Amino acid sequence: MIDDLAAAFSRGAVLLDRHSDADHGRTVFTLAARPGGGLLDSLIAGAAEAIERIEMDNYDGAHPAVGALDVCPLVWFDPADRERAREEALAVASQIGGLGVPVFLYGDLARGPERTERAYFRGGGLAELWLRMESGALTPDFGPAAPHRRGGATLVTARPPLAAFNVELDSGDVEVARSVAAALREAGGGLPGVRAMGLLLSSGRAQVSTNVHDPLAVPLGAVVERVRELAAPLGARPVEAELVGLLPQAALAGYPEDVPIRGFDPERHLIEPRLAALGA
Repeated sequence: MIDDLAAAFSRGAVLLDRHSDADHGRTVFTLAARPGGGLLDSLIAGAAEAIERIEMDNYDGAHPAVGALDVCPLVWFDPADRERAREEALAVASQIGGLGVPVFLYGDLARGPERTERAYFRGGGLAELWLRMESGALTPDFGPAAPHRRGGATLVTARPPLAAFNVELDSGDVEVARSVAAALREAGGGLPGVRAMGLLLSSGRAQVSTNVHDPLAVPLGAVVERVRELAAPLGARPVEAELVGLLPQAALAGYPEDVPIRGFDPERHLIEPRLAALGA
């Protein structure tokens, strides 16, 4: 099924990266296309395939989600492309809504401060989203007033690159990871722009899973060092990390050598060389 999804998302764009994780219960596709080069068509084809192939009633991944195509960010790397990304995101949102899937705009496109964070929509999962929509407490920006029977809902925004970055500990205690995550995230007084949760992987390791919203202001090395500081009093330390998707080169400034990023290849996982190879 994942191969079919990848093929659908690649119909008019270049598939830069594909990352599947059974523990989180998700696959992340990173796409690129020139302006007018088919990105919109690719995203709609991928959305349609996801709705057809994925039944959210059976979702049991550790990562919060409310839709088969759970989140669809249009990412701009050059600030000059910001407005174009916003326009493309609204076009994507409208067309996904036309597939019978309610779409909620978040981040910079949110129509209210309370709708900025994805957690506002994901809290309680799809079952809670159903109840909120049926009661009229939550209305979508595009599409029907209730979740799609199989596909749920989709969250859409336009944003600069963030880093989806996970740090694994030499501990099998999920409460250690949760404690570290609670103090690491911005909402708990931690690093600015960092969202984090703790979970236990099937490997037996506890993981601190993060989104770093501005990896230039808060590089990944700073995240690792803060995890190290928070985990030490709990008898744990970071031993390995994982990157989901791509990130800017400057996000690795000062990265520590003793916490390797599993499978990391700068030619594959840094945005700059990938875009240069495309002639972008």
